[in-house]
Amino acid sequence: MDFLNDDYYMRIALQQAQIAFDKDEIPIGAVIVANKIVIAKAYNMTQQLNDVTAHAEMLAFTAASAYLQSKYLNECTLYVTIEPCPMCAGAAFWTHLSRLVFGAEDPKRGYQLISSELLHPATVVKKGVMAEQCGELMSDYFKSKRKKF
Repeated sequence: MDFLNDDYYMRIALQQAQIAFDKDEIPIGAVIVANKIVIAKAYNMTQQLNDVTAHAEMLAFTAASAYLQSKYLNECTLYVTIEPCPMCAGAAFWTHLSRLVFGAEDPKRGYQLISSELLHPATVVKKGVMAEQCGELMSDYFKSKRKKF
């Protein structure tokens, strides 16, 4: 049995999301895999970097491109705990990402609200991998924020 499956890589993305949570960032984690090797890991850093574009996916794209020395990620899979926003989906389009695997859907800010065509036509999408765990971390984060007020 191949343990290097979608759940395995999503658990790594969830670890990244937990780091974001612990640093008081919106807890989204991303991992990029090429040939079963993790080539990039990232979590949201918008607060730390004071940069609204510092989403986990964007940081992972930059790291993966540096690792591969290529702007194209056409042989890579992005694992992300929450459905990408339109900005991140647009960036994924330009990378020619071959596969997107995400956990929980984002009915308020996810790219699917705009169009699934924001992704490259060659990108294969798999939704709902460990969706409950991914969504729970987000819920816990926002519950903790509401308790402070």
